[in-house]
Amino acid sequence: METGLPKDPILLMSVVNTKLRDHYHTLDELCEDLRADKEEITGKLKKAGYEYDAVRGQFV
Repeated sequence: METGLPKDPILLMSVVNTKLRDHYHTLDELCEDLRADKEEITGKLKKAGYEYDAVRGQFV
């Protein structure tokens, strides 16, 4: 990822959830603004056991 997001899945989850909580309403908005690949983020986090919960607006 060339978005400045961490490669480690645990750190990635933490950073993404913080950004979602503090700056973005949706994962799509975050990915668009950071020019990040949503499928890459969700795939990497899914492998680590995390799923995006759109109602909560975070990975759980």
